[in-house]
Amino acid sequence: MIPHETIQKIKDAIRIEEVISDFVTLRRRGADFIGLCPFHQEKTPSFHVSSTKGFFKCFGCGEGGDAIAFVMKHEGYQYGEALKYLAQKYGITVVETEQTAEEIEKAQTRETLFDVSKFAADIFKNNLWKHDAGKAIGLSYFRERGFSDGIIEKFGLGYSLDTWDVFTSLALSRGYSEAALLGSGLSLEKDGRIYDRFRGRVMFPIHNLSGWVIGFGGRQLSNEKTGAKYVNSPASEIYDKSKVLYGIYFAKKTIADLDLAYLVEGYTDVISLHQAGVTNVVASSGTSLTVEQIKLVSRFSKNITVLYDGDAAGIKASLRGIDMLLEKGMNVRVVPFPDGEDPDSFCRSHSSEEVHDFLQSNAVDFIRFKTSLLLKEVGADPIKRAALIQDILESIALIPDEIHRMVYIQECSRMLNMDEANLINKLNYIFREKYKKSAASAERQIVDLAGKETHISDSDVLPTDSIPADGTENIQDEKNISLIEKDILRLLVNYGNKEIEKGVSVAECVIKHFTENEMSFSKAEYQKIFDYVKNAFNGNIDGISSGHIPDVQELLSIEDDDVKNLVITLASSQYSVSDNWAKKGVYFQNEEDRILDFWHSYMYEQLLAYINEQIEKNQHEITASHDVDEQFILLSKRNGLNMIRKKLSAELNRIVR
Repeated sequence: MIPHETIQKIKDAIRIEEVISDFVTLRRRGADFIGLCPFHQEKTPSFHVSSTKGFFKCFGCGEGGDAIAFVMKHEGYQYGEALKYLAQKYGITVVETEQTAEEIEKAQTRETLFDVSKFAADIFKNNLWKHDAGKAIGLSYFRERGFSDGIIEKFGLGYSLDTWDVFTSLALSRGYSEAALLGSGLSLEKDGRIYDRFRGRVMFPIHNLSGWVIGFGGRQLSNEKTGAKYVNSPASEIYDKSKVLYGIYFAKKTIADLDLAYLVEGYTDVISLHQAGVTNVVASSGTSLTVEQIKLVSRFSKNITVLYDGDAAGIKASLRGIDMLLEKGMNVRVVPFPDGEDPDSFCRSHSSEEVHDFLQSNAVDFIRFKTSLLLKEVGADPIKRAALIQDILESIALIPDEIHRMVYIQECSRMLNMDEANLINKLNYIFREKYKKSAASAERQIVDLAGKETHISDSDVLPTDSIPADGTENIQDEKNISLIEKDILRLLVNYGNKEIEKGVSVAECVIKHFTENEMSFSKAEYQKIFDYVKNAFNGNIDGISSGHIPDVQELLSIEDDDVKNLVITLASSQYSVSDNWAKKGVYFQNEEDRILDFWHSYMYEQLLAYINEQIEKNQHEITASHDVDEQFILLSKRNGLNMIRKKLSAELNRIVR
């Protein structure tokens, strides 16, 4: 286990915007930062990072937490792994104390896979530069392709020796277990013997977003050999090819800076483009494009240009991947290379300046590209032309933005020489058919559930006696009581230490209000936060002296996920005032500036909601009673409650109807 003192040292060193900006492009808004959420697809930034409070919050999907929580969720780490990652980032040495066998096994599984992958990358690299076979075969191959020594070093390229088990034997002699070698996919097992997966191949290490090696691609060099041209690492605890883009670690900064990503197919395409100075490029590594890969690149830019070689059949086979990009809200352009060329060969036969000029001058939006491509095939055949129109419109229907769809409709109207209104009608038909299918699917789910036993609690049904028998209006507060409590709790969490009056803090006022009125919060997680603050203030927590008021970071240490999420929500604000207003001499008062006014408002709102509940309860009691004397007493009580209600409403300048 990592000692508490070390954990605190790591936490003290963390700047959350520095941690998250390694994975998400952030831009400043007021005192905070915003960006596109890495945990769900979105076009408008709803992901907020507060550097002053040390946490992130997405107002789209609800994810939130501190820097440690972000690394855990983003990288799939356990708590200890996330701490080690952050310790390494900030140069902090971690010396662990003794752990249980179960804790050691759980924590070391992924760490061991990362470690053995790095070891393999170093061995393959050493083979390339220092072993006779590596230099003669592997290094010669890379240099013949035009790769400079610098670019070979940058991507960590290597060579696996053409032997049966030399790597496996070496790894075992260095203390790596068979389980680690098999789990990473670096070794295979047959008839009780394990041997090298990669033999006699040039090696391309695959890095994750953090720069750690997670897998490999190995290319066969000899034409005489049987087997696949490329052999890739299998899926493991740290590697899933559907969630990885080759080159993303080297490209992410440039993609964000230029707000553009180039997408190619293979390893050598990426490397050749880097050598030509085009560093905002990633590859799907020969796999069909996946939603996870789109999500990965969209963190850094919504603009993507797909580079195709001159193979028309290959282009047509890849159109589905483009449709996925459109569906996820990406702005897609295409650059087709001349016949017989691909990005790698083009870069090798042209100067860097020519490569840049070609990419810029030949980029065309996807819908126009697809329409032109298919028009060449259909000729004058009316049936094929009708199918083409259907195909194009189905791609346009995937685009979530209405304005973009209309622009493409206009362009297709011109290219297809068709009336724009007819295309719009056909597009609307496609939308209606999709709606019918989704509605039918929902109806089937309802039918499936209809035959199952359903249990409904009393709270799920509005009781008939909630409507007074005399027909009077059922009194309900304009604002739900839990929302009022949330407002009070927000003041407590964010401004607990702030003086509301001379010598009196917000926390003292809230504690006194609830204690003297013998009130509690309506939700368990609300009450837990209040109780923690109250106990800390009264000195009822070990190691905390009386009068202590916890801040946001301390409240985040409460061992309850619901409480942590609530604290983050309370401490987060989706909106902030731009610094530009202050530069123009325009200033706004916020909640903190008028803390006393807000506290009085929330306090009176809560009391009013409480009185309204009592009046409603009183009405039920009057309706249910059949005793004249009891009804008289209840009516007298109701008159008293109504008087209090009017006074509270007057304090809030509200009209009682």
